[in-house]
Amino acid sequence: MKIEDLIKKKILVLDGAMGTMIQQYKFQEKEYRGERFKDWKTDLKGNNDLLSITQPKVIQNIHLEYFESGADIVETNTFNANRISMSDYGMQDLVKELNSASVSVAKQARDEYWAKYGKKPLFIAGSLGPTSKTASISPDVNDPAYREVDFDFLAEIYKEQAISLIKSGADILLVETIFDTLNAKAAFFGIEEAFDETGKSLPLMASGTITDAAGRTLSGQTTEAFLISLSHLPLLSIGLNCALGAEQLLQYLEILAKKSIFYISAHPNAGLPNPLGGYDETPEMMAEKIKVYLENNLVNIIGGCCGTSPAHIKLFAELAAQYPPRQIPN
Repeated sequence: MKIEDLIKKKILVLDGAMGTMIQQYKFQEKEYRGERFKDWKTDLKGNNDLLSITQPKVIQNIHLEYFESGADIVETNTFNANRISMSDYGMQDLVKELNSASVSVAKQARDEYWAKYGKKPLFIAGSLGPTSKTASISPDVNDPAYREVDFDFLAEIYKEQAISLIKSGADILLVETIFDTLNAKAAFFGIEEAFDETGKSLPLMASGTITDAAGRTLSGQTTEAFLISLSHLPLLSIGLNCALGAEQLLQYLEILAKKSIFYISAHPNAGLPNPLGGYDETPEMMAEKIKVYLENNLVNIIGGCCGTSPAHIKLFAELAAQYPPRQIPN
């Protein structure tokens, strides 16, 4: 069954945090490097996307845990698998391989689930993160006109990542944690070029991130402006993730749900970060707040971001099964 058909029938469940799960393994430099990169010139600890190559079984098991917890969609371990982010490690030439390997381990997890429990619709979303550069804001306060990247360069690096995700067998492309809508526009432009080059189109998801108490993205857009800026695209869904917990995200999600002609997604953090950078909301605490989304008919796709785990997703899935999906307003 196509996701476009399934989403009309039920609230779909997205997976939780990949980084949170990886942290539990307490990997050191040796584990990140593996045998292949043992002599690499830079430190590799923290390069989670690389683990799809050096620790593929671990990433596969994380995906499987999310499928077993009730997720209909898992995201590939490719949030930073682009030339800009990988240049921090001198690994920009490995972008295609990183994306291909990440899709492969997600597909293996899906096959393992099907072998254990029987077939049902399960989808793999190719994750494209925002990169560490912004096309809208100068990093130099003394030169407001300066930009580290431009639209064309961003479009090219996103095109490269998208082609690898498409050719490797991703079912969906998710441009997420959008803090600069100009970056996102470049991403979708690059993706459209990837569709043309590969001759294959996939459903598209967009997810922004609210970064301040005024409800704006880092580049200064309100939630409604963010929605309008991307409404020309043929999106399957638009939504919000990261930065805020479920309770803080609610008011901005209500804006999207009221005004959007697309399906709505949400994958909030497990509360706000504590002084040590961790997240304290238990699955039960977070589920109570997610329940409000469902009672108010705000979402079509629900999942978790930083601090969430399969235990969180399991409760979200149980709740989602009890409520009808949001209907797109006329």
